[in-house]
Parts: sequence; C-alpha cells; structure tokens
Amino acid sequence: MSASDYITELRALVGTRPLILPGSSVVLVDESGRLLLIERADTGGWGLPGGFMEPGESFEDAARREVREELGIEIAGLSLLGVFSGPECYYRYPNGDEVFNVTAAFLADAPADAVFRPDPGEVRSFRFFDPEHLPPDLLVPERPIANAYTALQRRPR
Repeated sequence: MSASDYITELRALVGTRPLILPGSSVVLVDESGRLLLIERADTGGWGLPGGFMEPGESFEDAARREVREELGIEIAGLSLLGVFSGPECYYRYPNGDEVFNVTAAFLADAPADAVFRPDPGEVRSFRFFDPEHLPPDLLVPERPIANAYTALQRRPR
C-alpha cells in the first residue's frame, strides 16, 4: 500500500484533523556542500526530497524511494542527521489537512554523474542552495533540518 493510499484511508476517517505521520527527508549535498531543494508541486514551497513512509517500510528505504520517485536518481550511503518532531514540524497543507511530521533526516552525497529526471507531478523545479542562503519560502517543517545541516557545516573540522 502506498503512503498516499494509506493517508487517504486515514483522512476518510478523521478528516483534516492533525495526524502524526512518520517520514524521511534527504539532505542531498553536492561537492561544494550545497543542499538540493525541490520546489514542491503540492505546496509550491521549497523543501528537501522526501515524504511519508509506506506501511512496513524503514526510514532508510523511504528516503531512497522518495529520492528515486521525486528526482529519478539512486543514492548510495545515508547517514542519519537526526530525527525531527514537535510543534516546529507541524504543517497545514493548502487543502486544510494538518500533520505533525516525525522525520528521519539523512545526509547523502549527490552522485557526481547523476542525471536528474524530476517527476513533474511532484517537483516543479530543483536546485542546489548554499546552506547560508536558503529560499525564504522554505517549508516550515524543513527549517529545523536545514538548520541542523547548516550548524554541522559551521563546525570546525
């Protein structure tokens, strides 16, 4: 069962009330340390590649699947950046559906030879951003993840 089908079934029971939904995001980084953001077709805002887990799926598998579905590429190694939850991860979709995201965010290197094939049903556009200059319309639940990555980049090596 896809995440979309599962959420549709839940929404039929609870309407637009807040749901607690687990998912994964990927901070996909190029050789310059810039992170890839997608302009989401469903909300119009910028966010990280990622989405909700399917029943029975691991956080890691969800991360890889979402990158494959949204950007048309395969990623190799994932390292856990952190798990993000709480009031700062609340989001109200344009249709009124409310969620409290519980997101496992992973770091991954963008394959140097990747040919991106974004899904137009999910992605309006994509580009790499300097972590210090993110778009002002970055989706609210993505901000704590982007901030954690930025703080990691500022650490002395």
